Order: sequence, then structure tokens, then C-alpha cells
Amino acid sequence: MTTDTHEAAFDTVKQAFAPVTDAFKNFQNLEVPEATRDFIKRAAGTAKDKAADFHAGSEKVTAAIEEAVTNSVSEAAKITRNIQHAFFSDTQAFFAGLDRLASAKSINEAVQIQSDLVRSHGEVLVSRAKSSTEYFGKLVGDSAKSAQDNLSKTFSKPL
Repeated sequence: MTTDTHEAAFDTVKQAFAPVTDAFKNFQNLEVPEATRDFIKRAAGTAKDKAADFHAGSEKVTAAIEEAVTNSVSEAAKITRNIQHAFFSDTQAFFAGLDRLASAKSINEAVQIQSDLVRSHGEVLVSRAKSSTEYFGKLVGDSAKSAQDNLSKTFSKPL
């Protein structure tokens, strides 16, 4: 009796869903028009081309950033080396000045040596300031030109 009840219930459910089952069978056999297939192919091709263009553009941007960072690191290393060299030169000049002061035989000679050292160090500082100003001016100009060149390379082809 239970088996008959289950089979009857199963047949009832099967009959109730028969229209849906038939619709799925008909849907599976539905033919897509050729115009629709062509449209999808063209749209996929266009999307593929746009993705390739975007990838190429992003590669250009990455290369421009990499070049800018590399140049910045290189310039930072040059600046650091120059600062280290200046510090070493100043230290050597200081100790040379101490040696000269130690060799002074009179207070007048010591004052003259000290004045010469101060004047000499002032000239060095003025020369460094002038060189630094010229260097940074050139660096800013070169960086601006490099940035302009990289941007023009990067955005030369519209996406």
C-alpha cells in the first residue's frame, strides 16, 4: 500500500511538472539566429581588442613609472654620494685647519689662520650652494621633460 501511494504521488508530481519538462526540451532545441551569433562574435572580438589595448596601455604606464622611479633612485644615490663626499672634505679641511692652527707661533698668526679658514670654508659653502641650485634646477627640468615624454608615449594611442 505504501509503494502504491509513493508511485501515485510520484506520477502526480511528474504530471504537474510535465509542461516545465517539455519547455526545457523545447528550449534545448531552440535555434539561435545567425544575426545573434554574428553580433556576439563581433562583440567578443571588440572586447578582446579593447582588452589588448588596455593591457598595452597599462604596460606603457608601468614602464613610465619604472623609468621615473629608476631615475629618482639613481639621482638620490648621486645626491647621497655628493653629501658624503662633502662631509668627508669638510672633515679633512677641519683637521687640516687644526694642524695649521697648531703650527701658529703667535696669536696674530692664529687669528690670521682662523680668518683664512673661515673665509675658505665660506667660499666652499657658497660654491656648493651655487652647484646645488644649478643641479636641482637641471634635475627638475630633466624630470619634467622625462615625465612629459613618458606621458606622451603612454597616451599617444587612445584606448
